[in-house]
Amino acid sequence: MANKEALRELQQRLAERLQKVREQAPTRNWLAVDVAGYGFLLPLDQIGEIFPLSVIQVAPHSQPWFLGVANLRGQLHGVVDLGAFLGLTERAGRRPVEAGVKDAGRLVSLNSGLQSNAALLIDKLQGLRNPASLQPNPNASGDKPHFVGQQLVDSQGRAWYELDLAALVADETFLKVDV
Repeated sequence: MANKEALRELQQRLAERLQKVREQAPTRNWLAVDVAGYGFLLPLDQIGEIFPLSVIQVAPHSQPWFLGVANLRGQLHGVVDLGAFLGLTERAGRRPVEAGVKDAGRLVSLNSGLQSNAALLIDKLQGLRNPASLQPNPNASGDKPHFVGQQLVDSQGRAWYELDLAALVADETFLKVDV
């Protein structure tokens, strides 16, 4: 009899917890990265894994921002220089991308749910961010691509741009890697 009551109490507590979770608004957490001196926020639910820069096989007749193909955990991923794609840097003006060079960058693969075997070359990881630590920038201006969301500011005054990776991989320009 005591076991049945304990089981009922456990079920009731679990049901209350589940109800609280359903009532709470989902929060979005981001991976903060540096790209060509700009701060970007990549949604955690849209990224896959973070890799050290590895050997990239160059793809001939491709856009300057498409670096080539890398083998990441046995799967081939197209590597996009995010700074060059966004027009923040020129590929010719940056040092060659070499695996093993300290501070050469990192590769951030996209979540498999986005159905794109792509990895983004970023300059530096800046850790995790959550909405509570950021405020919308009232002075944000700008003409920006549709996959770049709102501009947010952290407590140190640094500007961060939210990047919607699902919209990025659906962008026609992103999908056209050949010249």
